[in-house]
Amino acid sequence: MYNSLTKNLDTLKKMFASSADFTVREMTLSAQSSVKAAIITIEGMCSKEVIALSVINPLLAYSFSEASSNIIFDEIKTSVLTSSEIVEFNTFDEAVMFSTSGFALLAVDGTDRMLAIGVQGFSFRGVSEPESEVVQRGSREGFTEPLRINMTLIRRRIKSPDLVFETITVGSESQTQLMLCYLQKSVSPEILKKIRNRLKNCNLETVLASGYLTEYLEDKGSKSIFSGVGISERPDTVCGKLTEGRVAILIDGTPAVIILPHLFVEEFQSVDDYSNRPYYATFIRILKYLSFFIAVYLPALYTAFAQFHPEYFPTGLLIKTSESLSQTPLPVTLEVVIITFVYEIMREAGLRIPKPLGHAVSIVGALVIGESAVSAGFISSSTLMVVATAAICSYVTSPLYPPITVLRFSFVIIGGIFGLWGIVLASCVVMINMCAKTSLGVPYMSSLAPFSLKSMRDVFIRADWKSLSKRTIKVQKFPETEDSYADKN
Repeated sequence: MYNSLTKNLDTLKKMFASSADFTVREMTLSAQSSVKAAIITIEGMCSKEVIALSVINPLLAYSFSEASSNIIFDEIKTSVLTSSEIVEFNTFDEAVMFSTSGFALLAVDGTDRMLAIGVQGFSFRGVSEPESEVVQRGSREGFTEPLRINMTLIRRRIKSPDLVFETITVGSESQTQLMLCYLQKSVSPEILKKIRNRLKNCNLETVLASGYLTEYLEDKGSKSIFSGVGISERPDTVCGKLTEGRVAILIDGTPAVIILPHLFVEEFQSVDDYSNRPYYATFIRILKYLSFFIAVYLPALYTAFAQFHPEYFPTGLLIKTSESLSQTPLPVTLEVVIITFVYEIMREAGLRIPKPLGHAVSIVGALVIGESAVSAGFISSSTLMVVATAAICSYVTSPLYPPITVLRFSFVIIGGIFGLWGIVLASCVVMINMCAKTSLGVPYMSSLAPFSLKSMRDVFIRADWKSLSKRTIKVQKFPETEDSYADKN
């Protein structure tokens, strides 16, 4: 920066291309010789009332005893301003970052430093329950878009100095602020180092959502349709993972928080599991696993049995299924693929159209595609029932919906071409890929492969809190992880 206020203002105006929301409030400070100063803000990002009360009024009312610009600058910082958040800086890049984050910049003529004053006043959505992670018991609070509010939601639940928030900026154009959140005594230094390096090597111009970063945070050489990056919008879920040695990445402007490392079995866990009695939580968790396999395999097994292995059907079911399929013009494989594809179109339409029209899509799908198509003989009732059952089961584990959809289509086509043995072979390939996948050096299939008996207390079953509270298993201590090797050596 320059010592001249005029040069600094001209440089910032050029950087912002004289944008309409770039505002400058120039003033003259009361001193032995008049000293010029300026307040620089981005309109709509700051609270005008707070600026007037905590910045402008104190500056104009204060009489400075010294004429030196540097002394006046230091006196403003220590004795004049009443704001609780004041940061000193001396580069134009920092000036852009602070001003676009809702800070007011104070520049004084004759010094190459500026002050960033916390007077944020932009509008934002309040804290509300997340729609994607609904719980019956527990907190109704979910993350929102402002970064500082999300930090507060976590700090309220973990009142420990061991909780650390570390700032990182990504995106050459968006300059998006991230917060690495972790517990110092629980986190693995190796995992933390990997996350820092991958975020620093993230060559993106803009980062507007968690999906921009997930590919950079995945381990190289362990590509899969399953993601080793967890996403959550609930602060209680994030706090629970932090105690296990995880790292949470809070992104400014989005309520979705990234959790690393992430394991496959965690897709079947929820906050309600730990609020209910162990026997019921175990029942719900087993129900989720069964729903996952039904959603993936039921249409494929139906296709393979109907086309290649009809002897596997019970006699009564075989007669009904054969009669239903004989009245339709399409092969069973093509029939299942078409119905599944049409269902995905209806689902996407239901997500994108305005809510008042959602009921119309449901009526059209139920009457036209369902009842009318069966009555006209375009599709069989048994096929429609199988696809509908698989579709309903896929929502039980909604975070896994994308891989479930891809696997369902793939297995239906493989089952229609190669039969049951093709499905078995494809399943082996998927299992090998999942077992080979890692998340920051932690096997994605822990605690199943490699097997850990201690961790099984919270996989298929949910042990009581007396057992769970005896020892918290850190994620870096799972067998076959890179950290576990380091500990042994």
